[in-house]
Amino acid sequence: MTELWSIENEIYESGVAPLCGVDEAGRGPLAGPVCAAAVILPRGLVIEGLNDSKKLSEKKRELLYDEIIEKAVSYGIAFASVEEIEENNILEATFLAMNRAIEKLAVRPALALIDGNRDKGIDMEARCVIGGDGKCADIAAASILAKVTRDRYMLQLAQQYPQYGFEKHKGYGTAAHYAAIREYGPSPVHRMSFLRKMH
Repeated sequence: MTELWSIENEIYESGVAPLCGVDEAGRGPLAGPVCAAAVILPRGLVIEGLNDSKKLSEKKRELLYDEIIEKAVSYGIAFASVEEIEENNILEATFLAMNRAIEKLAVRPALALIDGNRDKGIDMEARCVIGGDGKCADIAAASILAKVTRDRYMLQLAQQYPQYGFEKHKGYGTAAHYAAIREYGPSPVHRMSFLRKMH
């Protein structure tokens, strides 16, 4: 577990504090918003089973979500809408969501650790960590908050638009989802720019 803190501890030891981890969920789907979370954990906090949200079961993510929210120094969760994705592009919309999540933190971080290889759209001092959701405790925590929040939102959309099966695929491009779009046409929560590739 301590290796999840190795990158953050190095930064803390260089005198930079506090740090927040930032990650998103929902860059790839054909429908629904993109969600981002920013988390500041107490330094060195061990949360049993904390890992990249993609490697965890839904049940485990739900349990970790509650523990992260309870123990975090501060956290912020925010969306960028389908309209914003269409108006800008998915990368710009992701940065919008990330900046909104960071702004919601009650404590101003000195440095934001961003999962991935791009941070040019972040409004504060930031550093990219490729594969950060499996390497950094703060980013792993952010990945879980973003994923659980977005999945819950997609369950609400599933009730509004039951014909697409959002509760199963959360808006990702599965065969069943493509078949539903072909049958019913796109809904107002589909990303039209993502559907142009459809045949």
